[in-house]
Amino acid sequence: MKLHCLIKLLILKMSVNRRNWLKHGSNLRLVLLVLWLVCYVGYGQLEDTKDFNDPAVTQMVYRSLLKSTAALNHELATKAKFCVKDLDADWNNAFKFSDLKFLSSCIQKTNASDTVLRICSEAEMKFYIYDFLSKPNKPGDKPVNIKPNRNCNSTEWVSGCEPGCGCSLDHQPEQADLQKQNSKDFPGRTSNCMPCCEGFFCPNGLTCMIPCPLGSYCPSATLNMTTGLCDPYAYQLPPGRPEHTCGGANVWADHSRSEEVFCPAGSYCPTPTQKVDCGRGHYCRMGSTSKKPCFKLISCNTENQKIHAFGIMVICGVVTFLLIIYNCSDQILTTREKRQAKSREAAVKKAKANQRWKVARTAAKKHVTEISDGETHKMLDRGYSSEVDSSSSPASSSSAVQPSFEIEGSNERPSGKRGKGQRIKNSQSQILKYAYNQIEKEKAIELENSDLTFSGIVNMATYSEMKRRTLLELSFQDLTLTLKSNGKHLLRCVTGTMQPGRITAVMGPSGAGKTSLLSALAGKAVGCNLSGLMLINGKQLSIHSYKKIIGFVPQDDVVHGNLTVEESIWFHARCRLPAGQSKAEKVLVVERVIDSLGLQSVRSSLVGTVEKRGISGGQRKRVNVGLEMAMEPSVLFLDEPTSGLDSASSQLLLKALKHEALEGVNICMVVHQPSYTLFRTFNDLVLLAKGGLTVYHGPVEDVETYFSSLGIIVPERINPPDYYIDVLEGIVTNLNSDVSIKELPQRWMLHKGYSVPLDMRKDNNSAAAGPTFVRELMGDVTSNFRLRGDKIRHNFLKTRDLSYRTTPSMLLQYKYFLGRIAKQRMREAKLQATDYLILLLAGACLGLLNNKSDQSFGAPGYVNSVIAVSLLCKIAALRSFSLDKLHYWRESAAGMSSLASFLAKDTIDCFNTLVKPLVYLSMFYFFTNPRSTFLDHYIVLVCLVYCVTGIGYALAIFLQPGSAQLISVLLPVVLTLVATQPKDSEFMKIIADLCYPKWALQALVIGNAQKYSGVWMITRCGALLKGGYDINEWNLCIMILLLIGVATRMISFVGMVILQKR
Repeated sequence: MKLHCLIKLLILKMSVNRRNWLKHGSNLRLVLLVLWLVCYVGYGQLEDTKDFNDPAVTQMVYRSLLKSTAALNHELATKAKFCVKDLDADWNNAFKFSDLKFLSSCIQKTNASDTVLRICSEAEMKFYIYDFLSKPNKPGDKPVNIKPNRNCNSTEWVSGCEPGCGCSLDHQPEQADLQKQNSKDFPGRTSNCMPCCEGFFCPNGLTCMIPCPLGSYCPSATLNMTTGLCDPYAYQLPPGRPEHTCGGANVWADHSRSEEVFCPAGSYCPTPTQKVDCGRGHYCRMGSTSKKPCFKLISCNTENQKIHAFGIMVICGVVTFLLIIYNCSDQILTTREKRQAKSREAAVKKAKANQRWKVARTAAKKHVTEISDGETHKMLDRGYSSEVDSSSSPASSSSAVQPSFEIEGSNERPSGKRGKGQRIKNSQSQILKYAYNQIEKEKAIELENSDLTFSGIVNMATYSEMKRRTLLELSFQDLTLTLKSNGKHLLRCVTGTMQPGRITAVMGPSGAGKTSLLSALAGKAVGCNLSGLMLINGKQLSIHSYKKIIGFVPQDDVVHGNLTVEESIWFHARCRLPAGQSKAEKVLVVERVIDSLGLQSVRSSLVGTVEKRGISGGQRKRVNVGLEMAMEPSVLFLDEPTSGLDSASSQLLLKALKHEALEGVNICMVVHQPSYTLFRTFNDLVLLAKGGLTVYHGPVEDVETYFSSLGIIVPERINPPDYYIDVLEGIVTNLNSDVSIKELPQRWMLHKGYSVPLDMRKDNNSAAAGPTFVRELMGDVTSNFRLRGDKIRHNFLKTRDLSYRTTPSMLLQYKYFLGRIAKQRMREAKLQATDYLILLLAGACLGLLNNKSDQSFGAPGYVNSVIAVSLLCKIAALRSFSLDKLHYWRESAAGMSSLASFLAKDTIDCFNTLVKPLVYLSMFYFFTNPRSTFLDHYIVLVCLVYCVTGIGYALAIFLQPGSAQLISVLLPVVLTLVATQPKDSEFMKIIADLCYPKWALQALVIGNAQKYSGVWMITRCGALLKGGYDINEWNLCIMILLLIGVATRMISFVGMVILQKR
């Protein structure tokens, strides 16, 4: 019982206080020496093995074991920081044994006091780890031999050097020698060699034992007579040594090279020498130390549980949630629209009844004054006066006579600025009643003055309740517009005036510069040199100073197809009317626009797109005009608003524009071949010839007189504008006049007293030599760069605002944009459902096809997931801006906030950013069932979707739709391939760091690898080393993905502002 005595001596020594040791050191040393001699001499050699079951002996050996394994773990943390996150936690999961029976068994087996001396020293531990980590792990590799060392080399190879065997130290070493830090200074260990204990492994080429970590199963090997291998391990007995027997385990490495020491799936191993079947209702994965209960309502075997049912439950929950959102939102909108429609119908009926009553009352009063019979006069006067008095009395409660919308202390309509003592009733029904009362009143005035005589026009224009706009008169002198690329004149020496309250039509043949004139006056001409003088109200000011009160109707119908007519007009009214204007005023503006354009019957109908039929083309054209009328402009430019309209629709449109002109709006419109009735509706006419030269500019009623003075007489039954355009086009040649077509611009200049340019006086028929091909190519490239530069400078042009209109703030516009985009997304529910269905199928397919290998920690499946999610979400993100570029350019040019528009779209897309990973993982996660949690995967995929959505924005803004879609498909595949390539050089490492799939893949692999511990520690280090990942960089990966998303959004917004067309 020598070892037992030694243990007691050690315990006694440790129990002595350090201070007492210093004070009575000599006496204690003497006592210890005597006790040691007694133990050594009295007990002699160890014979009774029962003492090895003493817990004190086991604890002493365990402390030595802990010290050695701590050195092993410390070496892993030093050499492989990239795979060790928490040193203490990893060590506890690997070597903190709760059951020490395997250690007691080893002490009994050695039958000697040198159990501790058989365990590898710190130097040997470092040598093993360093030798293992220095050799790359290639597919198919088997355990490699340890490098030659002091005990096992070419000249000395004891039996303990064989796999599964170990030896004891040749002599008792000093404590300092045992703790040498140099990995090459081995203690001599060649004596008393025997098979390795159970629960330990003895590597080939080392003569010491290393404890097997938790999660492993290291029993003693038995010789398989058929194969000649030591089962369950794969090593053979050395040839020529018949006395040598199979030992214990021979290696602990990564899974591919030491699969036999891993606790098999379907069993769990609480200690390295104990393997227990999981049993029914539980499952055990490979390398488990305990069994886990199976969840209810799912299928489960002893190796794993199939949690597909949870995936189905999650997707059912997501679908239910989306259905509730879409259905409830749609139902709310539908109910609201029905209530508004009922209120509107009631208001219209009420307003018409009130107006009819007023007309009847006025007629009755007029009739009464014409009756000469005294008695009849008295009777009628008595009857009607009572009714009149009762209807006009402020205390009357008759709803048929009382105005539907009242302002206390005033009978005028709300002005937007609430004066003292005024209180506006804000209920929707009252506002609608007020609006339609005003509309019916205006219609009655128009009906009274339908003859449009001079007195009638004056009466309408001076109507006290007719709202007057800011009057802007546009004058231009010698306006010349020249292309920078080739010097071609688009406009030349155009002089004239456009007055408020008048409608000016711009006409001419194709190529005459009609749209160019409109663009020049509106300040939208880019890539051109503009010369001449432009005056606003007689002052030389920039037209951009008045952009908030200038409307521009483009030639194309740029209208959102998935909004109703009313929603489209209302949005422009909210964002562009004065912020201080009351809701009643805005309702009146919108209702007047809808009513004047004849859109009442389709106000709740979707405008429609090419794929989805909506309103007719003529109605769409009128909506296009109504968007600008809703902001109550002072100047309104229209580019071919009557193109594609029939005569009735054109007349309706001109009638609405005439009403705008009566409020003081300066209207200028390009018209192609109007009918004679329509032609006579215009006030002024600008007739341009090819080359942008003015042929006529003046009142419409004087155009025939002017051309007749030149000998150009319109034949009978010929529409004058058609005839003049045919003359300027050169179709009509027999003019019966001494004036040629080329002389018409000069004649107009002479007629008005303008100076004629010198080159126009000369008849220069000589053709200049054309430029060479190279010079022409260089000119085109230069002009292209100049055009882009002009657009950028034009977009950042800053001018002083002279319109004195305060539009809603950016935050308020953000609210309006948010509501509009939310409605559009809800009406695109089928498209959204298609996106979710594709993600669902992708998750199911990749989950089924994924190779569920613990060795790679799910990396192949994650690679496919990163590509699939990136590709599908990026293509979906393209729709946010690719399809709405024209709408954005129009709204931005009208003064709406670009930042509000961008943030609103991004905010709505955040809903998809949160839902799409949930849809994908509901299939992929529950089909693959990785060890990391669902939340870990969800966080990474949310950040990935946020990142690729920003990239999709940038591609949609900077590229054309076709190119953006192609790059969106190729980019995830290419970047993922680059990110997964071996990082053999620093350059490849930098390139991989610039690829977003690298960070997403690293976060997914790290999140899963953190759940592998114990026997998986070396496998984890090998997998992370191969991929170039660091287990401590999970937070960094998440931050980089978010930063890429933010950076690409900032780039997208800057590009959207720079590249927009005004």
